[in-house]
Amino acid sequence: MGKTTVTLERADDATLFSARNAQGFEVLLDDATARPDGVGRGAGPMQLLLMGLAGCSAVDVVSILGKSRQRIDTFRIEAHGDRPDGVHPSPFTAMHLHFVLEGDLQLDRVDRAIRLSMEKYCSAAATLRQAARITASCTVNGTPYDLDDLVLGPDRG
Repeated sequence: MGKTTVTLERADDATLFSARNAQGFEVLLDDATARPDGVGRGAGPMQLLLMGLAGCSAVDVVSILGKSRQRIDTFRIEAHGDRPDGVHPSPFTAMHLHFVLEGDLQLDRVDRAIRLSMEKYCSAAATLRQAARITASCTVNGTPYDLDDLVLGPDRG
């Protein structure tokens, strides 16, 4: 896989930036706290970290479930991150991904797909778990399930 390269350029005279990957896809980054109205024009850098974790795992889970012949009608991840207030830097101390799926799905296959992603395949999780606790849960066809023993982080796996 090798190197990953992105380019970031300032897009206004404040804190709006445009980040592009090698294929030219663009993401806007902004610091809403630096703007007088408190409204950013892009995602914050820490939000992008959380989005990256969710996106990385989503790709894995959808792929694994597809190979398991599971039909996904709807798929979403609600990602939450905890950070300390009033300190700089303010890194994530914990992150939680809640997977919400509907379709012709077997819970054991969904559970397996999430675990394989988080514990083995998701490069974002492998990177971020070095510094923060990462947990997951899921709701399948309207029924919530805890994955209480799925805990990644420093000294956890």
